[in-house]
Amino acid sequence: MESMSTTLDIGDVSFLGAGSMAREHTTLNEKVERENRTTVGKQFVDDARMTCRDVNVYYGDNHAIRDVSVDIGRNEVLAMIGPSGCGKSTFLRCLNRMNDTVDTCRVSGDILLDELDIYDKSVDVVPLRAQVGMVFQKPNPFPKSIYDNVAYGPKIHGLASSRAELDSVVESSLKKAGLWKEVSDRLDQAGTGLSGGQQQRLCIARAIAVRPEVILMDEPCSALDPIATATVENLIADL
Repeated sequence: MESMSTTLDIGDVSFLGAGSMAREHTTLNEKVERENRTTVGKQFVDDARMTCRDVNVYYGDNHAIRDVSVDIGRNEVLAMIGPSGCGKSTFLRCLNRMNDTVDTCRVSGDILLDELDIYDKSVDVVPLRAQVGMVFQKPNPFPKSIYDNVAYGPKIHGLASSRAELDSVVESSLKKAGLWKEVSDRLDQAGTGLSGGQQQRLCIARAIAVRPEVILMDEPCSALDPIATATVENLIADL
C-alpha cells in the first residue's frame, strides 16, 4: 500500500496494508493523541486480532519470507512498507491463505486469528476469507451490476435472510465505502463501468459487506489519481 485493510458495523475491524520495512500502528479513535497510543512502533501488542510467529514462505526452493513475527491489533491500521519484491504481498496473502492457490507455495510458522490457527486442517478457507477480506492493487469488480457486486458475498455466506435485509447491507456497505451518493440511482448498472477510484471503493464495499474482522489492502491506491487516493485514505481512517 503506497500510503497507507451488522446492521453493518465494522468499528472493530483491523486493516493491514502493504506498501513500498518500517512499521507504524495507528488507532482509529481520532480522540486519542498519537503520543498516547500505546501500540505505536510496537511489534507485539496485547489482545491482538491476528498473531504471526516465525512465518516462512517458500516458492519451490526459493525462500521468499524468513521468520516474520508480528501482531495485528484490534481497531488499527497497520502499514507494511518496503522495497518492491521484498515480500509484502506474499505475506498479506498468507493471512487469508490466498497462497493456497499457488501449487509451489509452502508456508510454515504460526498465524492465528482470534487464537485460531488459520492453517489448521479443520479450517475452511471460504469463511476464513470472509473474515479476512482483501482489496487488491488493481480494482477487480465482478462483471455484474453495482448492486450484485456488493450483494454477492452476503448471499453466498447467508448473511441476509430477505431481499430487504440484503438491500440494507448493500446500502450500508456502499455508504461506509463513501460511494452510495454516487451510485444510488444506478445500482443496476455494471460495476466495471465506474471510474478507477469508484471501482476500488466498490471493492472495499464488497469486502465490508461480509462483516470481516480484518481487511488486507495490497497497494489499493497505486493505480489511482491523487484525488481518488485521498478519498480511499480518508475512507480507511473513517472505517
